[in-house]
Amino acid sequence: VYYVGAVGVSSYLITTPAGHILLDTGFADTVPIIRHVVEQLGFKLTDIKFILSSHAHIDHTGGHALMRQLTGAQVLASAGDARVLKSGGADDFIPFPRDTILYAPVKVDRIIKDGERVTLGDVTLTAHLTPGHTQGATTWTMEVKEAGRGYHLVFFSSASINSGTRLLRNPSYPGIAEDLERTFARLKGMPCDIFLAPHGGQFAMADKFARLERGE
Repeated sequence: VYYVGAVGVSSYLITTPAGHILLDTGFADTVPIIRHVVEQLGFKLTDIKFILSSHAHIDHTGGHALMRQLTGAQVLASAGDARVLKSGGADDFIPFPRDTILYAPVKVDRIIKDGERVTLGDVTLTAHLTPGHTQGATTWTMEVKEAGRGYHLVFFSSASINSGTRLLRNPSYPGIAEDLERTFARLKGMPCDIFLAPHGGQFAMADKFARLERGE
């Protein structure tokens, strides 16, 4: 598993002998960064077979259309997020200005259901629908081995509540509060040895490197 995204917005490459899986493409402008890092690691972008997503917001799926064009990979997503992907972000309940959330539309090749497994080569990822941040937000899990030890790895989808989002009587997402409640309960009971988020630690790491360069 390799981190191949930009600072602060995650993309993960999961490699297998039969090709690779890419989780999240970031913005359209992030795609060249991903391409550079993948090639720098010694892999071929065209060996990416599946493109997955944590949730269908512009900072995680804005590059899906371009990445599929460059790789020919299949795009997999939950039904809730597939609708948003097809609309290029227009069919989303997020209360932000339209011009800040729209991206190139992309058609989903395969709808992923809760508990469904995606297998490529010797790697299997399991989809867990954890709606609330988006209606189709998906947390992915897999098992990895390092030095003979097994680990439960969780690619967290996000469960934050965007500014301005109504939790009660929301006409665009009537069941958001109930979905979030179920999602929190589900995440709490999920085995996890390694936690990988769609945002987060990269900010701290970048700050640490900046401090070191300044001699602090």
